[in-house]
Amino acid sequence: MHRENLLQLLQRYKTPFLEEAAMVVRTRRFVMSNKNCFDRTLESGHVTGSSWVVNPNRTHVLMLHHRKLDLWLQPGGHADGNSDIHDVVIKETSEESGISVKDIKLLSSEIFDVDIHTIYPNQYDNRHEHYDIRFLLEIDDALAIPGNDESHQIGWVALNRVSQFNNFRSLYRMTQKTRRYFK
Repeated sequence: MHRENLLQLLQRYKTPFLEEAAMVVRTRRFVMSNKNCFDRTLESGHVTGSSWVVNPNRTHVLMLHHRKLDLWLQPGGHADGNSDIHDVVIKETSEESGISVKDIKLLSSEIFDVDIHTIYPNQYDNRHEHYDIRFLLEIDDALAIPGNDESHQIGWVALNRVSQFNNFRSLYRMTQKTRRYFK
């Protein structure tokens, strides 16, 4: 079953954040109920993959100013039918950063964060949900980050300044996890 790997990852994933724990339950329910959960044509929502990219010193994270959404976010995107969520996250990180896949290191194959967020109607999409599965990655911050045309700007943001770029609860949560993870 193509959803089984993600369901197993979600089953193993534990979080101390109550709001996120509720999202994990909802995401499992969504994946179990929708055979085509990785397909962006599923109008109610779909699984997406994101990365929380840290530098080797764990002092900065990679963020981009998303052109369509006009927000500073972590790299990520649609699965487009690919049920290998690790592959989705690494591919999206490479595409959005302009960094070769060989220079992207998956720090853990286990989930780092889960978030459900609403995409409101816009010129590109109807209202739907993204069931975003996030993994912790590393890129050497000495490498040039060329980015791509999906963002206005991309760069390293000091961990203690993330909230100045975006104060979404999920980014706060990932910032806190990074601090705990690398004490």
